[in-house]
Amino acid sequence: MGIHYTYASTKGNKLMEKQAKREKKLAEKKAKREAKEGPKVQEEPEKTLDTSKPITLDFLTNPDK
Repeated sequence: MGIHYTYASTKGNKLMEKQAKREKKLAEKKAKREAKEGPKVQEEPEKTLDTSKPITLDFLTNPDK
């Protein structure tokens, strides 16, 4: 007699192969998307006001400061 495989005995292996294939596909899509977008640039933190200096009218109206 030979070895006979049933659906139930091979179900676990098939599910693992399917999961590995899905993860590989997602990793490829992610790598492709990151290559297309380029490296992520970190945004500079927003400039905060110095609390020790008083807010003057000149400071509020002058956009260069």
